[in-house]
Amino acid sequence: MLDQTRKLLAFVVAAVMLTPAVSLAAGPSIPLDRANNDVRNVASLQRGARLYMNFCLGCHSAQFMRWNRIAQDLQLTEEQVMTNLMFTGESIHDTMQIAMPAADSEVWFGKVPPDLSLISRSRGTDYLYTFLRTFYVDENGNSNNKVLEMTSMPNVLWELQGLQRAVYDENGDWTGFERFREGSMTPEQFDGAVRDIVNFLDYVGEPIQVERQRIGVMVIAFLLVFLVLSWLFKREVWRNVK
Repeated sequence: MLDQTRKLLAFVVAAVMLTPAVSLAAGPSIPLDRANNDVRNVASLQRGARLYMNFCLGCHSAQFMRWNRIAQDLQLTEEQVMTNLMFTGESIHDTMQIAMPAADSEVWFGKVPPDLSLISRSRGTDYLYTFLRTFYVDENGNSNNKVLEMTSMPNVLWELQGLQRAVYDENGDWTGFERFREGSMTPEQFDGAVRDIVNFLDYVGEPIQVERQRIGVMVIAFLLVFLVLSWLFKREVWRNVK
């Protein structure tokens, strides 16, 4: 029994020690840029929703989000959402699904494109912001990505960003990108567009977060006031007690 306990403890210790190394190996290969997105910016969310529907929804569903919830939170009418964001005849009460069969997508891309409902919570907004901006054409003429090397996702935003090559120094270290084909946006405009998409994905990952933060501030304020009142009451009760 004692030997089994020792083996179990050794296994737990090894697992704990190896977890950071595994997480590091699975992480991005370059430092991440700050997204600095703000889910309270409704105009940004509206732009991000439009970009997502045009460039992402063809492959990536967001099956935990309903269209009518988007209309409510993004200050749009249901008619505006149905006219400008919904293109395949769904009901306003449906979730954001895709029409592409999973079997076909696995053949075309090598794997089924993931649902993006919770991608901002699992990866983080900085990861998404950097990932969408670091696609490049490698030496073999293939689309690659500096955050996730050999990704099966194509550069769907290339018409906006243009095409770029990775630049390396004499030691072979990556130093940045060189754009060899211009896109329809300037680099600053493209960064803003990506930030809008990331902002929308951040909202989709937790639509209630703005309300949650507002309620949290009210709760903390209430607790602070209650703390002061409790302290004053204690002083009054114990004032004559020696």
